[in-house]
Amino acid sequence: MSSRQDKAVELKSRKGDAHYNCCQAVACVFSEEVGVSEETLRKLGAGFGLGMGTMEATCGALCGAQMVLGLMKYNGKPIRNEAAELYREFAAKCGATICREIKGVGTGKVLCTCDECVRNAVELTEQRI
Repeated sequence: MSSRQDKAVELKSRKGDAHYNCCQAVACVFSEEVGVSEETLRKLGAGFGLGMGTMEATCGALCGAQMVLGLMKYNGKPIRNEAAELYREFAAKCGATICREIKGVGTGKVLCTCDECVRNAVELTEQRI
């Protein structure tokens, strides 16, 4: 495990106003590499936690990883192949990409904890930068 993974989990675990959602935690640990302030990344990721606030959509950790991928790799040409690869690898590691499926809502079977989703998203992002 990398220190960046540990930092992302620590950000996500904070309480109150210092809390970061899964998307924010993943994106913010790459602030320096992408050349965007942590504050800006935190604002951009605010609506993506908890499957865009509904648990019905894509895991926030994966959204954060995709944001960083775009900031790092986009140069005017599509990055859909890299984005698709990141998506597939995240799904393989976490068991799904939709928040409620990962959390076992309706099935009672948690496929991956939020902390592990964050760690996996950071790890997959680190492999691409």
